[in-house]
Amino acid sequence: MNKLTENQERNRSEYALSVVVPAYNEEEVLSEFHRRMADVATKIDGSLELVFVNDGSTDRTLEILQELRSSDTRISIVDLSRNFGKEIAMTAGLDHARGDAVVVIDADLQDPPELIPEMIQHWQEGYDVVYAKRTSRAGESALKKATAFLYYRTIGKLSPVHIPADTGDFRLLSRRAVDALAGLREQHRFMKGLFSWIGYPQKAVLYERHARHDGYTKWNFRGLWNFAIEGITSFSILPLKMATYVGVITASGAFLFGLFLIVQTLLFGNPVAGYPSLMVVILFLGGIQLIALGIIGEYLGRMFDETKGRPLYLIKGYQAADKAADD
Repeated sequence: MNKLTENQERNRSEYALSVVVPAYNEEEVLSEFHRRMADVATKIDGSLELVFVNDGSTDRTLEILQELRSSDTRISIVDLSRNFGKEIAMTAGLDHARGDAVVVIDADLQDPPELIPEMIQHWQEGYDVVYAKRTSRAGESALKKATAFLYYRTIGKLSPVHIPADTGDFRLLSRRAVDALAGLREQHRFMKGLFSWIGYPQKAVLYERHARHDGYTKWNFRGLWNFAIEGITSFSILPLKMATYVGVITASGAFLFGLFLIVQTLLFGNPVAGYPSLMVVILFLGGIQLIALGIIGEYLGRMFDETKGRPLYLIKGYQAADKAADD
């Protein structure tokens, strides 16, 4: 970067824009994505850098990226040593992006690249984070839409940081926002929460999300469930508090029930309690304890991973764009 201030960088007629694209087995969509990004590049004043992150793909993703790079010197390829997951792939892309502003977008074209010029306009107005908020979700089942609706509102209520509802990873970040994220090196990364945690002026841009251009989604129920748990445990300790509250309520109820039995026995006597009721109480209390231990285990496991101090990712190969964004 040169020595211009952040505001001066934004207001220049020419600027450097980096677009980070995590890709895992996206061979069907890469050519069309590149074509549409090339069209978008003609509508912006600044120079463009495309930072593709190959997240351990097992198909022809890397081969296609290299073919595209042979004809487009604006492409950088970050080839990770294995599949680290989308959150880590985005982090790797942000670490290697050199632009004054950086856009994060998926390659599947559900998020339209044509929205980028509007994002740039808001960035030049002074916003550090311009995030795309979905007004509709084409090509998704009613179940997925319903669970996504509930999840975003649940995480919004649980987290002390405001996490915008119906908002994915598609957004533009200023250079100082990217630099701030570079200092957050936690292993369990929930990027939607980290984007909000850094603060700075943020603005929403509404859009209709499209169906996938081609190929199939890499998310299954198990992956989405783990992602949901990751988000909740990364940005809220409310589950731990809830386990405490449930324990206190259960213990209080057991204490009151014990007093009732003592009084009943002293006044009226008490025949031997039935076996079914005894089993219900034992199983209920045992279930509560196992749930509480599971919640504690989720947080403890994350602490264990953080203490190892391992790097977030390893790179097998890196091919930089021929023209540096800060030239």
